[in-house]
Amino acid sequence: MNAECLTASGVSRVVTQETPTAIEAELQPAVEQLVAQIQRIGTYAYRELGPKGGVPVVFFVHLAATMDNWDPRIVDPIAAGRRVITFDQRGVGASSGDALDSVEAMADDAYVFIRALGFDKIDVFSFSLGGMVAQALVIKHPELVRKLVLTGTGPKGGSGIDKVAGTTYWDMLRAALTLSDPKEFLFFNRNAAGKPAGRAFVKRLQERTVDRDKEITVKAFQTQLKAIKRWGRGAPDDLSKLTQPTLIANGDNDRMVPSVLSEDLHRRIAGSRLIIYPDSGHGGIFQFHDQFAPAVVEFLGR
Repeated sequence: MNAECLTASGVSRVVTQETPTAIEAELQPAVEQLVAQIQRIGTYAYRELGPKGGVPVVFFVHLAATMDNWDPRIVDPIAAGRRVITFDQRGVGASSGDALDSVEAMADDAYVFIRALGFDKIDVFSFSLGGMVAQALVIKHPELVRKLVLTGTGPKGGSGIDKVAGTTYWDMLRAALTLSDPKEFLFFNRNAAGKPAGRAFVKRLQERTVDRDKEITVKAFQTQLKAIKRWGRGAPDDLSKLTQPTLIANGDNDRMVPSVLSEDLHRRIAGSRLIIYPDSGHGGIFQFHDQFAPAVVEFLGR
């Protein structure tokens, strides 16, 4: 695939003489530590869309997802006027390394990636697990984020988040029995409105036919589930620290991250805007992409 690969440091190799000087000998442990850190972090796979320049919109993706899991009906309208960055988290898709088992560690990793690209200010678009990572990132690095979009997600310690694994495995079984994509069950209601919306969403994810990303491994998927469970059972964060303009959106029947948690985020993040789409689930923004895309473009463009 032609996704870019970025090392977390500009250091590519270390050259030493056969007989090191006293200064070189003194610096050698620090150099070895730096090289070890670079090797541990590895490389990130990412894509850039839209015009260059300006504050980029960095996309934080959901559980088990790679760059190919973003709905083009959401990404393309944003990329029409803004620089967009999508990326694979460490150990996922084409990014190297091992998947991380805590949301906070994912946020730390994302910060390294964003700063390695040279950005000191970004807008964030996030969905589901990505929204949890985005919250952790903003709390740790509030100066980095200008605007925040949280969709299909919930706060740390939110009721029901620790049950995501059970819901996920159950819907994966239901999908297997009907030869369907699990996202049709996880993201959409199984009714007259949700079923065709789910099929249409899955079909849109196949529109990219070249340079497809690698699928997530079973090990990385299970590690992400552990991270979500830890987030759901963690002590709540002080969301009053989030002062960035924030847009929150979800469906009214989210079975993965209960919709009431979107309302909770709205209450706890001062000045935030909340959109709840009727008769829709975790993927409400994808079912109502024709309404949501213009709304998010307008929000990010203010």
